[in-house]
Amino acid sequence: MTVPSTPGGADARQEKRPWPRQVLLPLALAQFVCSFAGSNMNVMIKDISEDLDTTVQGVQTAITVFLLVMAALMIPGGILTDRYGRKRCLIIGLSVYGIGTVLSAVAPGLGILILGNSIFQGVGTALLIPPVYILTTLLFTNVADRARAFGAIMAMGGIGAAAGPLIGGLITSAISWRAAFVFQALVVAVIIVLTRRVDDPLPPDPERVFDTGGAVLSATGLVLVVMGILAADDNVWLMSGLLLVGALLLVAFFRWVRAKERAGAQPLLHTGVFRNRTSNLGLITQHTQWLMLMGVSFVVAAYLQVVRGYSAIDTGVIFSASTLGLLVTSLGASRFARRREQRTLVMVGFAATVCGIGVLLALAHGEPSAWTFVPGLLLIGLGMGMMLTPSVNVVQSSFSEDQQGEISGLSRSVSNLGSSVGTAIAGTILVANPAAGPYSVALVVLAAIGLGGFGAAAMLPRTPVPTRHG
Repeated sequence: MTVPSTPGGADARQEKRPWPRQVLLPLALAQFVCSFAGSNMNVMIKDISEDLDTTVQGVQTAITVFLLVMAALMIPGGILTDRYGRKRCLIIGLSVYGIGTVLSAVAPGLGILILGNSIFQGVGTALLIPPVYILTTLLFTNVADRARAFGAIMAMGGIGAAAGPLIGGLITSAISWRAAFVFQALVVAVIIVLTRRVDDPLPPDPERVFDTGGAVLSATGLVLVVMGILAADDNVWLMSGLLLVGALLLVAFFRWVRAKERAGAQPLLHTGVFRNRTSNLGLITQHTQWLMLMGVSFVVAAYLQVVRGYSAIDTGVIFSASTLGLLVTSLGASRFARRREQRTLVMVGFAATVCGIGVLLALAHGEPSAWTFVPGLLLIGLGMGMMLTPSVNVVQSSFSEDQQGEISGLSRSVSNLGSSVGTAIAGTILVANPAAGPYSVALVVLAAIGLGGFGAAAMLPRTPVPTRHG
């Protein structure tokens, strides 16, 4: 089911008026800064651990908790946008995020860093990201324009994730890791000013009931599952217990939702959103993409700093190869969408990314030159940029306007859960230090997961390539 449009009506008017870049800019920047926050700390691992007298595992915990808080609260965040208005939640989320960056910049220890970066920035992201995707879907009703808009937003998100190590490395080497958080605060301030040009096309629905019980069950279940993965290297029994309790809470959440629906009440998330096969497959590909992107980023950044002894700036420069690749294919998203099926683009993206991991494995253990990382990272960036936009478009376009709050929250939750799981899996393998080599094993595991994503993409339905006009 696609978002309804009237031939010759809204679509025709949208095609005639200038593309509203002034509206898209703050939305794209919001996605950029959140993705940047998820990856830039990878190149600061050594600096932060030394400055705050903690360990690599401590910094990994801060990164994972940030991604996890986003994932756990993204669905409730999507519902709140319907109740209080998309623009209002966007501004509130940016404000909370900005407070978190300031706390992180002045953190005297790991605890305050986790409070600022993991909690405040995580909560702020969960409030501001759903409005970005809902507003984009509602403001760009024409399919081609929406593809361009999502292409720009996903490009900025991908660039934020891929360029995070480079920008973070430059700032850390030139000034301090704390200055990287000041940079984020400045970007947030700019976004808040730019949001004055954004109009919410739908009024808020103050009668929308917020399902507190469902929010607690879903968030706690997700947190315990990821914490179970993190505990794998310390205690098998603790890991098993956390995974079991987390899984039971998620089952309880779905039973809670079904009970709410049978009683005619408003649940946190309708089970109907899971009955769309195309959307389900698209969500799997989204989850896998971000799992691979953040997992590979963490593994390679840790390897370069801990094993090769590279500085933050050296590590960031090496990662510029993936940034370049992601930028090239993301910016071409709308052109690719006019020529190829979205299913094909996602499959090609996974294939390129898995091949890129293979090239990393083949070259990294040979010549100890930094250039050996460039071909693999470039391929990974090209693959990621190719598939991020079509996966989002598949999911968002599968539902009508009145369901955009739910599906946007679910979509971003699934993606951010992938990011947190990717970092947790990678970090757990590195800490476990398997005999076959922790970095190689971590990359092989991520490549195997990528093959699963390729399989999910292959099951997406074939769709006709849009006819080119003019």
